[in-house]
Amino acid sequence: MKGIVFAAVLAAACLQASNVVAESLLERGTYLMRGIVACGNCHTPMGPNGPIGDKELSGGMLIHEPGVFDVHGPNITSDRETGIGAWTNEQIVTAIREGKRPDGSVIGPPMPFEQYRHMSDRDVQAIVAYLRSVPAVRSTTPKNVYHVPLPPAWGPPVGSVPEPDRGDKVAYGTYLAGPLGHCIECHTPMEKGRFDFANRAFAGGFRFHGPWGISVSPNITQHAEDGIGAFTDAQIEAAITRGIHPDGRALMPPMPFDCTPTLQTEIWVPWSPSYARSNRFPETEFKLYRPAS
Repeated sequence: MKGIVFAAVLAAACLQASNVVAESLLERGTYLMRGIVACGNCHTPMGPNGPIGDKELSGGMLIHEPGVFDVHGPNITSDRETGIGAWTNEQIVTAIREGKRPDGSVIGPPMPFEQYRHMSDRDVQAIVAYLRSVPAVRSTTPKNVYHVPLPPAWGPPVGSVPEPDRGDKVAYGTYLAGPLGHCIECHTPMEKGRFDFANRAFAGGFRFHGPWGISVSPNITQHAEDGIGAFTDAQIEAAITRGIHPDGRALMPPMPFDCTPTLQTEIWVPWSPSYARSNRFPETEFKLYRPAS
């Protein structure tokens, strides 16, 4: 599990390996959903060996943040009664980017609305196209419980969001790791029900409960001891392509490595170090969050 650098480089490599000019909405949506966006991490039930294949996006994954929420990822298949099959495309887009259901109620965390608000129009439409392609699964999930009040809205209505410039690799990597990959959400601890972006962005500490046990997002600031500042380019590559930490440990879920079989190393190696080192957030030292050796 290695956040913003690994996810951004991974996704950028996968996406740039395709013919992005000719790709259809469904092709783009498939690439995103099976790579950097990885909605299945929360919306697909998990077994000890990973996602349960015939229940893709049917919900049920428990996400527990003590004192904040107990959330089960909802069913987002096209089942009309237990999923989102009765929603229009526009309603799905609004739910993704604004966190508002068709009935006007607010969707709570950990859905990363602060990031998804900046997702481009075409990419969010591509995700809708993919959701429409997933087989309907009839499956109800438990009611979510929040121990903190939710805001009346996550912001004003989202207008048109243009496509990012894929020619600017650092900027595009930032887009992949931000609005698409929301790496900052998993790798930032919460304070009173909100992610503490102002003080501890990318410092790690968010706990994930699953069939694998409990995994804790690591510090991915440039801190040389507690973060990734001392990682070599080869170690970054090993973490991305094989899920191996520099000390030999296997990285844990829910960091998705679904896209790694299609990595084309020659595409990302020339520029990944510059992007990795461009994460200039404070070199925060939080020994509490350092993974056990």
